Amino acid sequence: MAVNPETVNYKNNNFADVFLNRHSVRAFDSEQVISRDEITAMLEEAATTPSACNLQSWKYVVCDTAERREKLRDAILPFNFRHFDSAPVTVFILGDTEAHKVYRQLWTAVYERGDITKEHLDEIFNQFLPLYENADRAFLERDATVDSAMLAMSLLLTIRAHGYEAVAWAGYKPDEMVRLLGQDSERYISVMAISFGVPSDAAYGENDFNSERYDIDTFTEFLD
Repeated sequence: MAVNPETVNYKNNNFADVFLNRHSVRAFDSEQVISRDEITAMLEEAATTPSACNLQSWKYVVCDTAERREKLRDAILPFNFRHFDSAPVTVFILGDTEAHKVYRQLWTAVYERGDITKEHLDEIFNQFLPLYENADRAFLERDATVDSAMLAMSLLLTIRAHGYEAVAWAGYKPDEMVRLLGQDSERYISVMAISFGVPSDAAYGENDFNSERYDIDTFTEFLD
């Protein structure tokens, strides 16, 4: 379902602030609660991000209880305990290497609604879909990783627009994490996690807002 921008009411509508003042916050107020309705709204808004051939080759797995956090700790590297333990919500973003298997169903429904022509439907099925059906595992993993990384950035900005702060991280054992999340390791690959909530007073230390950036000339080249 598409998100109607006319009905979304962000706490922070200042894009320059949302984007340029985003920081990786690593300590949260664990007493704060974010409702599942608001979490779902943020996930839905972020999922409007583009993806290759509109495959949307990603999956969210949400951890928002202390009991579940404890069960996932075995897969997490200790230097990430601080934000994982304190954040009321952590969203694990997984890449879906089998997203193309529902492609026919998705686009047939779009066609039957009258949103695309039969010619467009045939183009999708005859050009885009075989690319994925005949692809090797490396291609599917790369595609799902790129899509999921774009989703993650959208989610980081959406979280800030809702008035919270976040940190993106991947300091955990990826295969074990997929298993602990109860997901099919043949289908899903771990991409990253995003923990978020209201920052605690302890978040405002020197190491939490290190925004030093390289000069743009050190990593930019224009082709002549």
